[in-house]
This record gives sequence, C-alpha cells and structure tokens, in this order.
Amino acid sequence: MGVSGCGKSTLAQLIAERMAWPLIEGDDLHPPANIARMSNGIPLTDTDRMPWLDLIAGRIQSWRDAGQCGIVTCSSLKRSYRRQIGGDSADVCFVYLKGSREDIMPRLYQRTGHFMPVAMLDSQFATLEEPDMHEEVVMVLDVNAPQEHLAERACAHLAQFSL
Repeated sequence: MGVSGCGKSTLAQLIAERMAWPLIEGDDLHPPANIARMSNGIPLTDTDRMPWLDLIAGRIQSWRDAGQCGIVTCSSLKRSYRRQIGGDSADVCFVYLKGSREDIMPRLYQRTGHFMPVAMLDSQFATLEEPDMHEEVVMVLDVNAPQEHLAERACAHLAQFSL
C-alpha cells in the first residue's frame, strides 16, 4: 500500500517471485471510468473506489477460502479502504511503502506508461491516512531503501502468513 509511485508494483513482483504467491495488480481491476477520471487529473471519490475495493476484497477472500496466500497492489489510502479490503482480519497484512512527497515525486517523473498523472500525487497524500500500528496488521517500509532489502524484510515478515 502507499501513494502512487512509491514502488508497490516493483516490490510486489519481487515478493511474489520469492514467495511463489499469485500477484494481482490492483490498478488492473479499476473500471474504465475510474481510469479515465484519474488520467484526466480528477481524484476518485469514495463512491468511485467502492466497487474497485469490493473486487480486491473478493480476490483476497477467494484466496483465504482456498487456504492460499497472495499479493494485491493497492494504494489502500484510507483506513476504511483497508478495512473493506481485509475485513480487519489478522491474516491480511498491509505492507506500507512510506515516503514523503519529495521522495516520490522524482519517481513519478521517471515513470512511463502509467495512467496516473504526476499532478495527482498531492491528492493522494491529502487522502492518505497512515496505518495505526496498534490497530492494523501492517508493516512499514521506507521507500528510500533498496528494493532488494525491502523485499527481504517483507518476505521475512509475510512468511508468518504462509499456510
């Protein structure tokens, strides 16, 4: 989880490869209307996000029902979104890639082929509710650390969820 450009997709791919878990790119589940809004610099509302979050929650629940683990990339910016996705379950862990606007902005300028314009970063930070370490199942990683180091730490933590 984290704002656009924090490295969710890159880290998720590394974790999926190391853990041999299935990976779903959350952006691929957005309906076309949401992608059009974001592509045009219009932030999504909670109402816009609800069907998308329901799809993500459904994929996670299907893994849980099958006794599997998996990874979904998703911004999960608000606590209510995380609750909708994971249902406050102790076996759904959010890996928060934490960084400042100054850390992430240069990454967005280097990124190509993504629908999210750089100008949307401010709205993402405005929406972000950082996880409560005491009430949510979450680990926090610093976006400035090397991806390989982040993957190592995440895999070590997530191994406890393997069945």
